[in-house]
Amino acid sequence: MSFIRSQEEHRANLVMQVRETIEAAEQDERGLGAEELEKLDRIEADIRKVEEAIAVAKKNEERSAEVAEAARNFAPVSEKRDGADILRALGRGEMREYTFTNEQRATLVPATDTVPVDFLDQVYGVARLVGPMLDVSEVITRDSGNDLRIPTYTAYSTAAEVAAGSAISDSEPTFSSILLQPKKQSFIVKVANELLDDAGFDIASVIAEQAGNAIGFQVNDLATVGTGTPTVEGLVTAAGSGVTAGTTDAITADELIQLAYSLDGAARRLPGVAFQANTATVGFIRRLKDNDGRFIFDPGVAGEDRLLGYPILENPAMDGIATGNKAVIFGHMPSYKIVTTGLQVSTSTDAYFANDVTGYRFTYRFDGKLTHASHVKYLELA
Repeated sequence: MSFIRSQEEHRANLVMQVRETIEAAEQDERGLGAEELEKLDRIEADIRKVEEAIAVAKKNEERSAEVAEAARNFAPVSEKRDGADILRALGRGEMREYTFTNEQRATLVPATDTVPVDFLDQVYGVARLVGPMLDVSEVITRDSGNDLRIPTYTAYSTAAEVAAGSAISDSEPTFSSILLQPKKQSFIVKVANELLDDAGFDIASVIAEQAGNAIGFQVNDLATVGTGTPTVEGLVTAAGSGVTAGTTDAITADELIQLAYSLDGAARRLPGVAFQANTATVGFIRRLKDNDGRFIFDPGVAGEDRLLGYPILENPAMDGIATGNKAVIFGHMPSYKIVTTGLQVSTSTDAYFANDVTGYRFTYRFDGKLTHASHVKYLELA
C-alpha cells in the first residue's frame, strides 16, 4: 500500500533526525542538552505514532486478504428486489451500496405522474468542525449540577537566606478560587412517528448526529469566546494579554515567537500547551517563514500539526485576522476547567400527541473558567 510506504519513509526520516542529533553531540564530545532531549522525546513520540499507523494498516491488509480468500468459493447469487426492498436493506445494513440504473421508456413522455420517484436512504450532512475545547480542557463530570468552587494558587511560599541563630520568617502561599455554575444548553427535535416507524434510514443515528453537532458546537463556542456575563466565560475572554500585532491585517513569525515566550516558562513546559486559531488563520500561519526561509509550521503526517514545536489546534470559534480581534491564543489548555453533568436525552410522545409526533429533548449543563490568566495568552490585532 502507498500509505504503508509513505509511513515507512516518514519513520526512516524521523530515525535519521534522531541519529543526526546524537552524532552531532558525539562529534562535539558533549552530552545532550535539555532542548535536544526535548526534541528527541517529540521525535520518539512521532515514531511511535507512525509505527502504530503502519501496524494498523498491515493488519487491515491481512484481514482483506483473509476475506478475499474466504470469498473465493462463494458464487454470486442474484435476487430480484424492487426499489423499496433495496432501500430497506440498505437502511438495515444488509447491503453496503447499490446503484440504481435509469429506467428505459419508449412510448410514454416523462412527466411528474409517470416517472417513479425513488427515495435515498442516506441523509447528507454539512461537514462542520465542532471544535477542540471539550478535548483539550480538563472536563469534570458530576452527577449534580450544583455550583463547584475550585481553589487556585495566587502566590507560592518564598525562601530566604537566614543567618545562624536568626529567626526564620513565615511565608504562606495565597489562594483564590474560581466558581463554576453549570448553565443549560438545550434544543428539541420533533420527528413524525411515521418517520420513526417506516423510514429506511436510521433515524436514531441522524438524531444522535444532530445532538452531537448542535451541543458540541454551542459548548465549544461558549468555552472559547463566551463573555461571562451572564453566560460562560470563554478561554479567550479570560486569557491574559500576550502580544499586540504591529499591523491590522497580518501576523508575523516574530510575533508568534513573542507570543509563545510571553508565557511563563513553568506554564510553557506543562503538558497540554498548544496554539489555537481558526481555519483561515491557521492557513495564513502555514505560509510564514523565519529569517532563514524555513517554515515555522510543521504539518503532521501521522500526528498533529505543530507550530514552533507546539501543537496548533483549529477552533472555528476563534476570531479571524482583523482589527481588534484576538486571532491566536497560546498556553496551557487544561488550565481551562469545564464542569458538566453530561448530555441528557429525554423523549415525549405526549407533548405533541395531537400531531402524532415524538419530541427528543437534548440538554447539556456546563460551565467553564480559566484558573490563571497567566496560563494562556492571546495575540491581538492592532
